[in-house]
Parts: sequence; structure tokens; C-alpha cells
Amino acid sequence: MPDATLVMLFLVIAVALLFDYINGFHDTANAIATCVSTRALSVRSAIIMAAGLNFAGAMISTKVAATIGKGIVDANNVTQMVVVAGVTGAIIWDLITWYYGLPSSSSHAIIGGIMGSVIAHAGAAALHWAGLKKIILALLVSPVLGTIIGFLFMVIMMWAFRNKAPYGLNRSFRRLQIVSAAFMAFSHGTADAQKSMGVITMALLSYGTIATFAVPMWVKVACAVAMAMGTAAGGWRIIKTVGRDFVKLQPVHGFCVETASAGVILGASALGMPTSTTHVITSSILGVGLSKRMSAVNWGIASRILVAWVLTIPASAAVAFVTYMVLSPFLGK
Repeated sequence: MPDATLVMLFLVIAVALLFDYINGFHDTANAIATCVSTRALSVRSAIIMAAGLNFAGAMISTKVAATIGKGIVDANNVTQMVVVAGVTGAIIWDLITWYYGLPSSSSHAIIGGIMGSVIAHAGAAALHWAGLKKIILALLVSPVLGTIIGFLFMVIMMWAFRNKAPYGLNRSFRRLQIVSAAFMAFSHGTADAQKSMGVITMALLSYGTIATFAVPMWVKVACAVAMAMGTAAGGWRIIKTVGRDFVKLQPVHGFCVETASAGVILGASALGMPTSTTHVITSSILGVGLSKRMSAVNWGIASRILVAWVLTIPASAAVAFVTYMVLSPFLGK
């Protein structure tokens, strides 16, 4: 009969990879919504491109993985059950927001999930509050930067091409937007797949498979593949909300949104700061919309997105807390 702790380790890995897969189809919209809505690419072509570049981006760095794996809680309070419950909380919240077509943050969900399960296991004192403050600050500041940079980038473009005919300008930017969407897909991979890498490495360290927190190559590949497969599955509900309903975009707008977002995300990933791809690109769309006029933004959609943003950490933490309390009597603590 296999060792119960080994079974739990395999369960952790399976759940973390499932989260990466769901993250992929949940967040596909982040990279491709604008280029689909402006008809720069078909849905099929955009998803295939995003899947490949998500994989490539996921293989580049592990700084965000280290932040997730070491910056939220004390490693001594991380058990396999804590990780399973935490990731389950994130998965359930992602599925709820996907069902309603809301672009919520998988980054917030996994952080909230781990927080909730750790509190259920060892109390709030087990959290690394200094590390959490840094992580949450990055998650709060990045949408503000996305809005500002998206707005400024669009204003610069409008001034630079003020004498160009709109038809010719958009035809040129439709081609450029394919490049910016590829840039965005790559940056999404660098940020989002690393969260599951951090979770799995945390579990391996807890089990004793590895002596120090260092992401093994097989973990990198497995998470990158899971993310790419999820991306290939698509996520049309959120693509529609982000790319069509929130702000009506032309190719020049899409180019500005994707370029501004990718710049913010890659910069944060280089510093090991776990930004929310969803928040950054949605806020960049808001900034571009505001550069046109206030009425260009669908404020009803904006309010629904804001509610999902505010609820994500507490909701995923609550689900993870309940999951831990329900499952721990059967699977162990």
C-alpha cells in the first residue's frame, strides 16, 4: 500500500496542474481578447499562438514561483493538505468567475486560497505578513500602472498619427497588433505558470523530495504544458467581456493595450513580483478607453469586474478554509 503522504504529494501535483490548466483557459482572454475583437486574428489562430507563447514564457524564469512558494507562509506550516485546500479554493473561484464571464485574477485566487488553508491549519500567525504586504502591494499597484500607461500610450499614438486616415492607420496596426498580442501571451506565461511551479515546489520541499526551494526542470515543463493546454482550450466567455463588451476597440487601441500590459507584467516578473495579468490588461483597456472619452467605457461591465476583483482574495480564502476543514479529517492535516 502506498505511503499516505506520497499519495497526498501526487494529489497536490495533480491539483496544481489542474489549476494551471484552468488558469490557461480562464486567462486566454488576457492575451488575445483585443486582437480577436479587432479581427487582427481569428479565435483559432489567436489561441494557437497564445498557447505556444504561454509555454515559452513559462520556461523563462522562476522568480515569481519563489515569491509564491516562500513569501506567503512559513514553510514549517505548509502541509500537503494545506496546499491541496488552497489550490482547490483558487480553482473553484476561477470556475465561478469564468462561468459568469468575469475576468478575475488567478493570481489573487491562488494567494487567497493558500492564505485561507494556512489559517485553517495553523491560524493567522502562520502567515508571512511582510511578504504578503509586498505581494498585495504589487497586485494593487499594477492595475494603476496599467491604466496610466495605457492612457498615455494611446494619447501619444493619437498625437503621433493625428494626420493619418483612420482606415489606413488601423490596417497597419492590425498587423502590428499580432506582434503585440504575441508579446502579451509570452508575458502571461512568465507570470502565471510560475504560481503553480511555486505551489508544487512548496509541496516537494514539505515532503522532503528536495532540500531547498529550487524549481526542478520537470516542474517547469509540466506547468508550462498544462498552461499551454488550457490556453488552447480557449475561454470565449471572458474574451467577449474583455474584448467586446468593456470598451469598443480598433487595432491601434489593441496594440496600445497589449504593449502597455506586457511591459508592466514583464517588468514585475523580472523583479519576482506576482502581478495579475487579468488586472493589468483590463486596466490598460480602461486607460485606452478613457483616452477616447468617459462614455467609451461600459461602466456597468467595469463595476462587475471591480466586484470580482474585490471579492477574489476573501472568496478564494473562504473556499480554501472550508475545503481544509471538510477534507482534513479524512486526508490528514
